[in-house]
Amino acid sequence: MYVDYLASFSMLLLLEVILGVDNIIFISILVEKLPVRLRSRIRNLGIGLAVLTRIGLVFSVTWLMSLTEPFVTVFDRGLSGKDLILIVGGAFLLVKSFKELLGWLLAKEKKEKSALENSVTMIVLQIIAIDAVFSFDSVITAVALVHNVEIIIAAIVISAIIMLAVAEKIQITINAYPGLKLLALLFLILLGGLLVVEGYGLHVDKSYLYVALAFGLTLEICHILLDRQLTRDKQSSEHVQAPDSQLKNSNALSGDLFQ
Repeated sequence: MYVDYLASFSMLLLLEVILGVDNIIFISILVEKLPVRLRSRIRNLGIGLAVLTRIGLVFSVTWLMSLTEPFVTVFDRGLSGKDLILIVGGAFLLVKSFKELLGWLLAKEKKEKSALENSVTMIVLQIIAIDAVFSFDSVITAVALVHNVEIIIAAIVISAIIMLAVAEKIQITINAYPGLKLLALLFLILLGGLLVVEGYGLHVDKSYLYVALAFGLTLEICHILLDRQLTRDKQSSEHVQAPDSQLKNSNALSGDLFQ
């Protein structure tokens, strides 16, 4: 029995951590607009809200599972409450990430955005919206896999602790390397599109998306290491050339003195 509980817990913890990383990437990109002194506080608030949302949904499992029953038909296909949440949330994630990508790539000069767009309240509301989408997806999956509420809550809480521990490092890394930020935004765009498609009932295995992300991440890490190596080689060559130039200048000065 304990082995079964451990296996279920490990599987749920992995699921929560994967979805938590998705959430952290989105939150990190949002809070980048805030003053540095507020970023950590708002990011931790977002993680806390995600935990509370998921625990609340676990205790509302009867209502949650009722959302899986179709109640509206769109293009001859029945859609449930869960489907509509995934479609709307996925569309929001897709549009928001695409807008961030265009704003980052096409802006020729840094413009001050409106106070409303950069306000703490507006960013928190966006975090709550995306928390709800990821929470519905993860909790419905968790309830379908495991019927033990204590195991589900334990996996949610421990994954949140892991996210709190690595969130700042993820944000620093994304901000430090433009290639990683580009990869993160493209990943969120694909994830948003995937949620929309899944909400309409066309199941796509998310493992393909994570494999593509892992490949892109590996490629970007190789680029970073290669750039560092080229920088070190350039600095080494400059140090070698510096004494030679100083020697030439010294010889030229000596020649001028003896003439």
